[in-house]
Amino acid sequence: MTPSIAIASCAALLPDGDAGDYPLLKALATRRVDVSVVAWSDREVDWHRFDLTVVRSTWDYTTRRAEFLQWLPTVPNLHNPAAVLAANSDKRYLRALIEAGLPVVETRFFEPGQTVAVPEHGQFVVKPSVGAGSRGAGRFDADQTGEADRAAGHAAQLHRAGRTVVVQPYLSGVDSHGETALIYLDGVFSHSIRKSAMLAAGDAFAVDAPGLWIEEAISARTPSAAELEVGGRILSHLTPDGPLLYARIDLLPSPSGPVLVEAELTEPSLFLDEHPPAADRLADAILSRLG
Repeated sequence: MTPSIAIASCAALLPDGDAGDYPLLKALATRRVDVSVVAWSDREVDWHRFDLTVVRSTWDYTTRRAEFLQWLPTVPNLHNPAAVLAANSDKRYLRALIEAGLPVVETRFFEPGQTVAVPEHGQFVVKPSVGAGSRGAGRFDADQTGEADRAAGHAAQLHRAGRTVVVQPYLSGVDSHGETALIYLDGVFSHSIRKSAMLAAGDAFAVDAPGLWIEEAISARTPSAAELEVGGRILSHLTPDGPLLYARIDLLPSPSGPVLVEAELTEPSLFLDEHPPAADRLADAILSRLG
């Protein structure tokens, strides 16, 4: 019998899903797999008719996370697993990594109703704990007149939307070095890309900004030994029960070395077109999970 696999996307990207997953769809087709791209939020879908569901471009969940969390446990043979997705879909997972002593960018969280404390000096970022593609993120400079008030206004907007506010220092090394994204497939490092700095000075994107993401400048990158060491250590900590189908570890340069800014285990872009063998590797990993 031909295996039936669902690629979970969002309604805005139907019928074909995100273009970044086209190499995967092609690789699965060559393996004689019946693939359907389906919106995770479509209540008419019978998820039990699929042998396996792979979460990919479900990027609208950030504005309806409660619904997303209710959906996850209803899907059989879901990858990554529902418990992983639920925990990873809110950046408050960073707390546990910080408490474990792993190299993570300094991060503070402020729930709705709490006063948001921002740095007195230097540049910093204010963003929601549930978000993707830099939507809702802002870059501010405490040494510039009026910036503290502007940051407070941005944080208040996030709180009014019911979001937990995240405050992190802006690591200026990203302006020249960029952000390094390490992509792992079935627990094994596959490839890496460089993302240019997303936030220019003065940028502050509304949480309800149009579109699903802010455009990124992407290029292939060979990671350093230090980046691979940090990425491997963080992934190992996050996956005590065995390898995940996919993971992306996003690192920023700091004076003390690479530090984690996000561990993307829910619905990360995997940049399969930057490394052609990756789509075949991911397709084979998916088939291996059919049981």
